Order: sequence, then structure tokens, then C-alpha cells
Amino acid sequence: MKQASLSIDSLREVVRTLPKNGLTPSREAAVAHLDEHGLPTLRDEDWKYTDLSPLVEISNRWLTAGGQQRPPQLPSAAIKAITDSIDAIWLVISNGTIDEQSIGAIKHSGIEVTRFSDAPAPFVMSRPLADLNAALLQDGLRIRVTGSIEKPIGILIVDRAGESVAVAQSCVEIEVASGVAAEFIEYHASEGDADHYANTVLSIAVGDSANVNHVRIQNRSIRHVQTGRTSIALGRDARLRMASYDLGGSLVRNDIDIDLSEPGADIAFDGLYLAGDGQHIDNHTRVDHRVGPATSSQEYRGILNGNCRCVWNGKAIVHKGADGTDASQANHNLLLSDKAEIDTKPELEIYADEVKCSHGTTVGQLDETALFYLRTRGLDKRDATQVLTHAFAADIVLRAPVAGVKDAITAIVEARLAELIEADAAADLLS
Repeated sequence: MKQASLSIDSLREVVRTLPKNGLTPSREAAVAHLDEHGLPTLRDEDWKYTDLSPLVEISNRWLTAGGQQRPPQLPSAAIKAITDSIDAIWLVISNGTIDEQSIGAIKHSGIEVTRFSDAPAPFVMSRPLADLNAALLQDGLRIRVTGSIEKPIGILIVDRAGESVAVAQSCVEIEVASGVAAEFIEYHASEGDADHYANTVLSIAVGDSANVNHVRIQNRSIRHVQTGRTSIALGRDARLRMASYDLGGSLVRNDIDIDLSEPGADIAFDGLYLAGDGQHIDNHTRVDHRVGPATSSQEYRGILNGNCRCVWNGKAIVHKGADGTDASQANHNLLLSDKAEIDTKPELEIYADEVKCSHGTTVGQLDETALFYLRTRGLDKRDATQVLTHAFAADIVLRAPVAGVKDAITAIVEARLAELIEADAAADLLS
């Protein structure tokens, strides 16, 4: 079956309606690149498990309708519920529109926030979905941290799908100056019944000897589609700790590209994905070790139930001359249903000597012995399943590098696990 293709003619028409400003050249370059290369298909190795037809179909309907740029805004109460649950300095992007009030509220001398249109620079990344982002982006945020700050910086990307199909683009560039410590929270949420596609691009540049913690939470409506690309570069002796949590979305694709080009760089990143009926969550990570010594470690865990599919592909490339590299990968999955599917692929490419590299993956079901033990202690199957799944997820939740967000993550993970376990119990009753 031939995959649907993006309507370039409709895309050009919508791009022409966007304001003429410093972003116009990048938009035009992005459209030209998309016209030449198109979007990935199942024939592309990195996309063979993820069919982009749903987002292409949503995008084409939205483009054909004229690409309405301002769908119904999310009520302020819904935004406040999220921002009140986590103590942070919040910047808000709603339906692709930057909230000016949140920018104006930042008075800290160590934080500089500007818009792409204030000081435009080429930002076409020659990546298909990043090019789509550049073509349709209304405006982007640049955040530069130059001094110590007492709270995390929160970036809330939140969308409302009203009565008609909607598409939203967001792009954020973060730079942390040398020697500075900073924390970031990236929160994705959505509501509404109409079809919706959100496409995000984030870049993080960590200066020499800087120390950065970053948490990403994706808790979109189960009806909505999201793709995201995160590009990270670390300076000499820089340190970055990251954790990602994917709970919502019908089709979700996350790409993380990490460049270690300076000695002493140290990055550790974890991920937890919880998937139920109808969900498809795909995580692709790539770490390029270009010099040594440098360290990278990653661990992703997944809990899957019902008719769903998840993908994890972790790649670490140790380039020639990157002696002293220490790279590790791990992916562990717990399947609660015989209809759940996981495609997992750890990859190591090593072109240097004197390195320390490891990778591994596991896929399994709940331990019957552990279940039996808990049930002999008075727990029914549902409660026993809850205990074991919570224990499986707990390591990644507790390793969230931003302390102030752990309570919020625990609450939403517990709520999502309860939904998956309830679905498992309902399936048992029907069987």
C-alpha cells in the first residue's frame, strides 16, 4: 500500500499567508527541501515500524482548509491547573502561538528570552519533520540562561482541538552559558475531540562546565498525534541529566540526537512509556561520541497493554579517535497483553580503541511467581499487578532529575497505570 504524501501545493499556499518577516527565507527553504525529499516512509530504515500516514492525512486536511492558524485557545483554567501543579518559571505556547504575557512575566536577570522573529537566523535542519516545522512555524522561542536561577524554567506546549482538524508547530532553542546550573521542564498536553497534530523541535546547547537537568512530560489526549525532535550539544566537561515520560497520544514519535564533541562531556537520559489500546509510541535516540573521554548512558522502560505497539531504537556511534568513551544502553519492556508489541533495537558502532560500551534489552510479562506470592498475601490479581507495574516504573520516576516535578510525574504515571490495569482486568472478565 502506497503511503499518502504531503500536499506541497497546499503547503505553499498556507506558507504564503504567514506574516512576511525574518522567518520567510527559512520557511521557503524548508518547503523546497520537503518538495525535493518528501516525508519518511516505511521504506526508510529509521521509520520502518512507524507509518506517518495519520499525520499526513491530518496535515493535508488542515492545509486544504486553508491552514487556520488560531484554533480555539485552551481555557486559562486548564493551563493554570498544569502550571500550579509544578513550581517553575513558565513560558507557554498554545496552539503554536507564543503567550506574550508569560514572556513579559520573566524578570530574572539570569534569563534572556527572545523570539525568532526578533533576531532571525537560518534554522532549517534538513530533517523532514523539522523542515515541516520550519515551513509552518509562526514564531519560535530562544531561551538563554546566563546566571543561576532559583526555579526550573517550564515550557508548556499545550493545544486545543475544537470542532475542526488542527495542526500546531513549536520550536524552542535553549542555551546555557558556561559554568551555569539550570533546570528545565518541557510539558506537552492537549484536549479536544477533533483530530490534532503537534510537531515540536527543541535544541539544547550546554556550555563548558555547565550543569543542566531536563524533564519532558508528554500527556496529550489519547486521540492526538505528536512528533518531536530534540538536538543536544554538550561543551567541555558539561553535564546533562534528562528523563522523558510518554503517557498519551495516539501516534507519538520522539527523536533525540546528541552530539558529544568535547572531552569530559557527560550525559545520562532515561525514558518511560506507557501504552494502551490504539497507541503507537516510537523512541529513536542517537549519540555521536566524536572525542574522548566522554560518557553517555540511557535506560528506557515500557509498560504495554491492549492492542498497541511501541518502538525503541537506541544508537551510539563511537567515532574514530574517540578513545576513552563510555557508552551504555538499556531497554526493558513489560507486556500485559498478548496483543501488545514492542520492536526494540540497541545499536553500537565502534570505530575507536580503548572504549567501554554495553547494550541490552529485555521483553517479558509479569512474573507469575511474584504474582502468586502477592496473591497468597491477600492481594487480588488487580492489586498484585498494580504493585509489580509500579515497581517496574518506579526507578525511572524516581530518577527524574528535577526534584520539584517528581510529585506531578508520580501522580500522572499512577493515573495512567491505573487505566492500563483496569483495561487488563476488563479483558480478563471478557476472556
